[in-house]
Amino acid sequence: MASKVPHLQVHENNNRRDEVFATPDQPVGDFAFNATVAAVFDDMVSRSVPYYGEIQRMACELAGDFAEPGSCLYDIGCSTATTLLGLDTMVDPSVRFVGIDNAPDMIEKAREKIVEANTNRSIDLRVGDLHQGIDIHDASVVMMLLTLQFVRPLHRERIMRTIYDGLNERGALLLVEKLTSEDSTFNRLFIEHYYDYKRRNGYSDIEIAKKREALENVLIPYRLEENLQLLKEAGFRSVEVFFRWYNFCGIIAIK
Repeated sequence: MASKVPHLQVHENNNRRDEVFATPDQPVGDFAFNATVAAVFDDMVSRSVPYYGEIQRMACELAGDFAEPGSCLYDIGCSTATTLLGLDTMVDPSVRFVGIDNAPDMIEKAREKIVEANTNRSIDLRVGDLHQGIDIHDASVVMMLLTLQFVRPLHRERIMRTIYDGLNERGALLLVEKLTSEDSTFNRLFIEHYYDYKRRNGYSDIEIAKKREALENVLIPYRLEENLQLLKEAGFRSVEVFFRWYNFCGIIAIK
């Protein structure tokens, strides 16, 4: 189903504040991108991911460098369409945007933001599960921002190969991931500093602990070396880190 999208005018102030894990006696289950999360997601991610706005800007700029007129650009794990809206002013208007997310509630929120943005670009939003497989065709750019980490490791090699096969020659994959470290000292220090960052953004120790518990079996980070190996084994000829902050990393890979 195609939706209309505009220039980047995402009104973050219209989104509710993230208090999903603020209730002390609330039982904790596995994290899910449901309607409750979708309603506060923009606030959640902007307060939980260091330099989130800058990561978005960098990823969109790099996407603009590789997006070819008349081709497709895929945002896998498009969530509430923040990246798609940011790309709109940086990519040739003939590039067809495809946003894929496995959570219907996130897709619905994306549609609302796209309509509000009032763009002339046509964007195809699809519900799709990476574990079941997705189709990618005629792509000059594929975005996966904070998405692969939620895919079960058993499926990651197949997904990377699907992306590689669906990219045109000299097409680019932009990948942003949370990382773990092989060295326990670095791992501990990076996590401590990350939690300090979340506290500075208004999250309580209870919220931090509850979200960590909820994500424990859902978000499975790789080491940087594992991500780089995954990309190279899929066939990408050039791979480079374009962003790094403690346990967060942005990678660009070229076919």
